[in-house]
Amino acid sequence: MSTDPLLTPYRLKHLTLRNRLMSTAHEPAYSEDGMPKERYRLYHVEKAKGGIALTMTAGSAVVSPDSPEAFGNLLAYRDEIVPWMAELADACHEHGTAVMIQLTHLGWRTGWNKGDWLPVLAPSAMREPAHRAFSKEMEDWDIARIVADYAAAAQRMQAAGLDGIEIEAYGHLMDAFWSPYQNRREDEWGGSLDNRLRFTWAVLDAVRGTVGPDFIVGLRLVADEQFDKGITRTDGVEICRRLAGSGKVDFLNLIRGRITTDAELTGVIPVQGMPSAPHLDFAGEVRAETGIAMFHAAKISDVATARHAVAAGKLDMVGMTRAHMADPHIGRKLAAGQETRIRPCVGATYCLDRIYEGGEALCVHNAATGREGWMPHEIPRAANPRRAVIVGAGPAGLEAARVAAERGHRVTVLEAANRAGGQINLLTANPRRREMAGIVDWRVAELERLGVEIRYNTWAEPEDVLALNPEVVVIATGGLPQPPEMEGVELTVSSWDVLSGAVKPAARVLVYDDNGGHPGMSAAEVLGRAGAEVELVSPERFFAPEMGGMNHAPYATSFAETNVRVTINTRLVAIRREGNELVATLGSDHARGWSDERRVDQVVVEHGTAALDELYHALRGVSINLGTIDYPALIGSGDPFPTRNPDGRFVLYRIGDAIASRNIHAGIYDALRHGLRW
Repeated sequence: MSTDPLLTPYRLKHLTLRNRLMSTAHEPAYSEDGMPKERYRLYHVEKAKGGIALTMTAGSAVVSPDSPEAFGNLLAYRDEIVPWMAELADACHEHGTAVMIQLTHLGWRTGWNKGDWLPVLAPSAMREPAHRAFSKEMEDWDIARIVADYAAAAQRMQAAGLDGIEIEAYGHLMDAFWSPYQNRREDEWGGSLDNRLRFTWAVLDAVRGTVGPDFIVGLRLVADEQFDKGITRTDGVEICRRLAGSGKVDFLNLIRGRITTDAELTGVIPVQGMPSAPHLDFAGEVRAETGIAMFHAAKISDVATARHAVAAGKLDMVGMTRAHMADPHIGRKLAAGQETRIRPCVGATYCLDRIYEGGEALCVHNAATGREGWMPHEIPRAANPRRAVIVGAGPAGLEAARVAAERGHRVTVLEAANRAGGQINLLTANPRRREMAGIVDWRVAELERLGVEIRYNTWAEPEDVLALNPEVVVIATGGLPQPPEMEGVELTVSSWDVLSGAVKPAARVLVYDDNGGHPGMSAAEVLGRAGAEVELVSPERFFAPEMGGMNHAPYATSFAETNVRVTINTRLVAIRREGNELVATLGSDHARGWSDERRVDQVVVEHGTAALDELYHALRGVSINLGTIDYPALIGSGDPFPTRNPDGRFVLYRIGDAIASRNIHAGIYDALRHGLRW
């Protein structure tokens, strides 16, 4: 029996969970036709194989047709979900992992113009900011049928063989009845706390009447909205106390805050640069006051914090949800004494931002997550070990070296700088983004374990590569900042210059962001914090379109605090010098002939990177494949390198920004899927 608190079993009613690790409900948007088919199943099975005790599926599965999916939600109101959930549950059970599902009616947190185009519902008629829907006030017949829908959905999940269900009550319909701000009814469903809880009791009674007293039922609920018009801590804790004493629920999964706006959402689900586990102590306080089994997740991204949560009696089960997206094998590695090998969650929240922007969840530095059907988390050994040279030790190059070494190849990395990291070293110059260093640190540690040599301060020329007699050469040299095309661009500096400290902030600065991601935003933030008067100009109709709302929120906060001015729908056309000033001429794509000017001391431009590809082109002619990649084979199951090396020459390809300006995930995915093929 392990003495690690995280590895101790936990008994919940009749169910014994093998350890204290869980993945809380979230919707990765892998569903197909609202069903958890193969991709969805394999994502959860990977965590089961990795040793997790409980995986909570869906985030959330919707119980009624007038709760249309908002971000790929499962459709729990359809009977055809039963066999799909049964297949998922059976597969996870085979690996010793319990499976539950979160059920909800989204209430106002969705849109009316999707699904069956039914009206959005809420206790009272209001507008929800995130999806901009105006809700209809629920009528008595709405309440009756939705209560029945909860019960029917619970029955489907019991029939599928799940171990339990969790009803969501934060930001959705159920807790909207609790909130004095959202529930303005004057009938028996509003007013006093007893009345505001009436819908909850109706749902729980209907669910228990369907699934019986033994099936596990819990709530993920908000116990303090931290909003002066909403659910107070006093009311929230009283709701928890009543639920715990009712005998109708078996666990609570605690949330603190609101999810109505992007800014509020990041308070509930913190992103990088924000405090770790900000609501853990509160969850522990509610556990002490109620005595009920307590689950909780909110930026508990490291094992040490999770261990403390259990050892200190604050939680019974620890939600490490984003952490399991970064590494689904946390439990297995802990049990094997390999805690230092756990791939860290760096808080980038690329996963959630993609979901909320209509994409599927992807981890910024684990390209296998969500691709389990064709990308392995455990790298298989190659049949024929080869000699490989990787040029560049940024995230893509480090991943290429890691994958190659795990496959048993003999690897040397050549890096021009005196340390690994590439552009990540620029990102971490912004103090709020320092967690991104984990992407580099973990890979460097893995390469040390695998015996890979990194030769620093080596600007690789063709002869340096050829002297190593490679059979495979991977060019991961990244890129250099490229300015946009405009008159007077030679008078500008780049976002790299700002972030690296190569140039000092001037008094008045115009930042022109024609990329729309983190670099321009981060440069504007650093300049603002340094005391500069900053205007951020973008030709886009909204700024930073390559960034989702959760990462947007801290920048917006910083800009408000430092008076950074944001101008959209505006293009920087030209720059000229007049005396000691720079004059920036602005134009519009929408109003031909319109122009304006800004007089500033410094112009910073961000226009992505130009591939640093001279070495690649110098080596193409002496490579066996001439740099050619068979794309259909790469994205299928064939050999992406159309010719091999019968005469001793090497296969050559490039990855990441050495091809074109993209992002960290793209480079790491390049490295993984190419590296698995040789």
